[in-house]
Amino acid sequence: MRLHSNTVYGVVNAIDEIFNNQQYADKVIERTLKSNPKWGSRDRGFIAESAYEMVRWWRLINEVSPTDDLFHLFATYWLMQGNEVPPWREFEGIDVDKVKQRYEAISSRAVLQSIPDWMDEMGSELLGDKWDDEINALNEQAQVVIRANSLKITREDLANRLKEENIETFAPKGYRDALVLAKRQNIFRNPAFKEGLFEVQDASSQLVADALDAQPGMRVIDACAGAGGKSLHLAALMQNKGKILSMDVEEWKLKNTKLRARRNGISIIETKTIEGSKTIKRLANSADRLLLDVPCSGMGVLRRNPDTKWKLSPESISNVRLIQQDILQGYSSMVKSGGVMIYATCSILPTENQMQVEQFLQSDKGQNFKLLEDQKVLAHESGFDGFYIAKLQRK
Repeated sequence: MRLHSNTVYGVVNAIDEIFNNQQYADKVIERTLKSNPKWGSRDRGFIAESAYEMVRWWRLINEVSPTDDLFHLFATYWLMQGNEVPPWREFEGIDVDKVKQRYEAISSRAVLQSIPDWMDEMGSELLGDKWDDEINALNEQAQVVIRANSLKITREDLANRLKEENIETFAPKGYRDALVLAKRQNIFRNPAFKEGLFEVQDASSQLVADALDAQPGMRVIDACAGAGGKSLHLAALMQNKGKILSMDVEEWKLKNTKLRARRNGISIIETKTIEGSKTIKRLANSADRLLLDVPCSGMGVLRRNPDTKWKLSPESISNVRLIQQDILQGYSSMVKSGGVMIYATCSILPTENQMQVEQFLQSDKGQNFKLLEDQKVLAHESGFDGFYIAKLQRK
């Protein structure tokens, strides 16, 4: 593949923003692509994919590169993909043989998998023999998965409509509304998306609303709703009958929920900002179903958020575990007697998952609940994101 200077500069500038200015990769890439409207779809795809892959393999690239110059780092990445580097001034000093030798000399799993040492040690300790396969899967590029909005269209009809537009998909087993795109592309520009016929949502994430078993007419609280992806799914499963209270501490996220609900043809979602413990206390014993999709490390979604590897630390994971337990302790009061609560994370770490549920069940407030079942979804076993879903019932 031939390199073009303007798109290579786009990648290098994005990497500079991500690592030297500590910006989030998705936001940087979005801004980068908007900065030059003349770039075509192929150019945009090259920039986004190259930037994400450099972020994913950042530690390994730095170990193999002869210098920490950003252009040399790009050239090293490009060589590692099996490509040739053109004789540009920016790439002077790159020795292909030395790059190969440096790569072949690496024996550390943490370096080869391009993760911090502490993460490798933690994963190995908590997941044991499964860690090798799991981190390997988490370093693969994520597939694009969409969820058919069953209020407007069936999965089969959506697949047929997309096929008419030369978008090939396949339906994975065990996920009633999921379609996987055969080829990565910007599906947000598709007219079917603008009509509210589907949402982009990983297959593992789609398991969460299914597990809640919310029926039409129920009162449901999505207490960590964010931008509302799971609230939208719940509304579809409830056939837009009943009430869903989508709550979050960030008001701006809930504004996105309202916009998405309108596009999806959903009228049963009401949003509410959590302003403190009083907001929760006023809703005591009010929910037939309660969803706690709590903040987490994101260790199960490294494929789509590779920069998470460089922002996490053992301390940040310890801090988020305190938040998770606080939410379990404080928010569980909102579910009615006999009602069901889901505790979910997009993490693969037992310390954020089953160990949190065990701690809750052993507490005073947890004595009122029993664990019905839980799902430990690993990326290398499912082919999708790593997730944890625990289903509890209030006695």
